[in-house]
Amino acid sequence: MTSRRAFITTAGLAASGLALAPLAACSQDRPAPGATPRPEPTGAITGVAPLAGPLIQRTIPASGQTLPVIGVGTSGSYEVPLDSPEFGTLREVLKVFFDGGGRLIDTSPNYSNAEEVVGALLAEGGWRDRCFLATKLAADSREALHAQWADSLRRLRTDHVELLQVHNLRNMAEAMPYARELKAQGRTKYVGITHYLERGHDETARLMRAEKPDFVQINYSVSAPQAARTIFPLAQELGIAVIVNRAFDDGKLFAQVRDRPLPDWAGSVGVDSWAQMFLKFVVSHPAVTAVIPATGKPERQADNLKGGVEPLLNEAQQAELVAMFA
Repeated sequence: MTSRRAFITTAGLAASGLALAPLAACSQDRPAPGATPRPEPTGAITGVAPLAGPLIQRTIPASGQTLPVIGVGTSGSYEVPLDSPEFGTLREVLKVFFDGGGRLIDTSPNYSNAEEVVGALLAEGGWRDRCFLATKLAADSREALHAQWADSLRRLRTDHVELLQVHNLRNMAEAMPYARELKAQGRTKYVGITHYLERGHDETARLMRAEKPDFVQINYSVSAPQAARTIFPLAQELGIAVIVNRAFDDGKLFAQVRDRPLPDWAGSVGVDSWAQMFLKFVVSHPAVTAVIPATGKPERQADNLKGGVEPLLNEAQQAELVAMFA
């Protein structure tokens, strides 16, 4: 059983000195070195077993548009050569995703060639019109931002994206005004900000108040539930959509459940794998618009989608999971 790609981060201080701005930052799950591989899903995945119901939809406050709660992250899993067997497998992954009702794909120019891979897959599959495409700005000058954006469009094979985010609050003073200019020009429908660590929550919250972006992307999981206190209430107050990254805590959660059975109530909420449980925990918070787990395997994509259907977890079940992984 092959593990997910190793999780790599390189972090430096942003201009403010308060927010981290890694050059290859973690916005989706990538296992830590030596982490236990994710267990393979159980059940009939061959031919992709149908979902128990449609994906839950959440409303984007800025527009009233709805978005399915399960999205796709591209860090690691989509950083593959275009002529590789892994690229061919990703065609199957996205077919499962779109056939299952998914729409949101989140990427970044900092994920090596992931934008190029996403662009090629969307073009080959004819899926661009079905995709809510999100990418990021992560550069340290106006000139670099302009060049990076042009390169992103070329690699993604598009003339616009649905969401443009300032990656890990990097160079907010120039990046957010530039993103808003692009929004005014119709090159993106929404603008947002991202971070991936609890120590960035205070600065993220400050910028949510100051900038009132359309979206905020932040980490949240059963083992790192702090955003439910620091970010989610503010997002609800200000009308900001929330995308969640690191729902599997970079794959480390699978090591913790290697020999652990699911809670005895799992079947009552339609869950038969820990991946589904971790994702259903995330989307059970009403502030969450979508979660973006990354995978390069069709069977895991099918399993991930199952975490986005009714019924959701009640507050007692969510609290039990948090206590279990505290």
